Amino acid sequence: MRKSINKLFLLMVAAALVFTSFVIPSMSVHAEELDLEAESAILVDAETGKVLYAKDPDVALPPASMTKIMTEYLVWEAVENGDISWDTTTQISDYAYEISSNVDSSGIGLTQQQDYTVEDLYAAMAINSDNGATIALAELIAGSEGEFVEMMNAKGEELGLPEYKFVNATGLDNESLGDNYPEGTSQNDTNLLSARSSAMLGAALVNDYPEALEISSMPSTEFDGKTVENWNYMLDHDSVNLDQYFYEGVDGLKTGHTELAGFAFTGTAERDGQRLITVVMKTDSIEKRFEETAKLLDYGFDEFDTQELFPAGYQEEGEETAPVARGKEREVNIGINEAIHVPVKSGEEELYHLEYVIDEDRLNDDGELEAPVEADEVIGTVNVVYDGDAEDYGYISDETSQESYDLVAMDDVEQSNWFMLTLQSIGDFFVNMFQGAFNWVKGLFS
Repeated sequence: MRKSINKLFLLMVAAALVFTSFVIPSMSVHAEELDLEAESAILVDAETGKVLYAKDPDVALPPASMTKIMTEYLVWEAVENGDISWDTTTQISDYAYEISSNVDSSGIGLTQQQDYTVEDLYAAMAINSDNGATIALAELIAGSEGEFVEMMNAKGEELGLPEYKFVNATGLDNESLGDNYPEGTSQNDTNLLSARSSAMLGAALVNDYPEALEISSMPSTEFDGKTVENWNYMLDHDSVNLDQYFYEGVDGLKTGHTELAGFAFTGTAERDGQRLITVVMKTDSIEKRFEETAKLLDYGFDEFDTQELFPAGYQEEGEETAPVARGKEREVNIGINEAIHVPVKSGEEELYHLEYVIDEDRLNDDGELEAPVEADEVIGTVNVVYDGDAEDYGYISDETSQESYDLVAMDDVEQSNWFMLTLQSIGDFFVNMFQGAFNWVKGLFS
């Protein structure tokens, strides 16, 4: 009877194990399973510039009010350079007043013959996306929006944006500006950014001026005696109707919408010290741009973790040394003097290796380093190579890529004196002569 019970118990355990193996799926999500409903999208680790996901990221599309991220950057830069201060005041031109009075184009209704501080106008632009406030800031900084547009395009080139075209400060289509479209542009022009360029611009703002997040994270603010709301529904709004879009850690960055652009959003969120930048372009509704952004953030935070893959002092197996000429030692230990941290997908920690590239200018004709060599001296670069099967999206740009690190000498190798060099030369002569003779004799019997 006891044997029968034991057999029955074992059968039940086995059946449970088999059943469990079928009903519990892997929780890991593959990039292709995201199935984003956006024409273009990208997900980037802000610290390293590593692209964690991309969908047609290099297609230039109208960014609508995401254009204002560049305007925000130039405001912060102007304050940093002392050209303006947050307390600097300005009044509203006829052009800015006309645009701000249009409630169909994010207008909160600015008042003429009234002084507005840069701080107030910036908040109206960054929180409520007010176009009149944006134009007022552009006119204050550059004298005219046309001259400000020149600054925008120059900064785009400086930041290395791969696909961009700025024709106004707001992101509206020029035809929406009537006869006020900026000098140097045409009435049919519109701003253009790719998802990659928008992410690079967002990362530049966040990394260079992190205080900008203190403003972009505000769900609402008081302006001119009235409450204005942030178009970013992923923040912690008081409205019950927006609770479904709230995402913990989101603190920016900029929404955008025109008929031509559809609904777009450059977002950013931070959790446990990891900051992500997201871009979705040309979604078909206000809600969809936040839903698709949440998919990207879930994927980034759930599937990736920035890890120390290679500690300081690490040497790639089989490439621990490099030959040295004219030194007291014939070789020198080489490796990395700083730890390498990379956002890694769960379970893929072992799927990376280092590839050394020694600077050719440091090598003689025989491929040797020339003594003297100092410890921690940079002699080349180290590339982090991914060996897995999943698609590797690389880094957001060559300029911001952290895929290459310094390859250094790990010891001092002093230059040998003339006597020791002479002895080495004599020794090398006899070694080569013996090797030649050995090969000659060996050839006789082959």
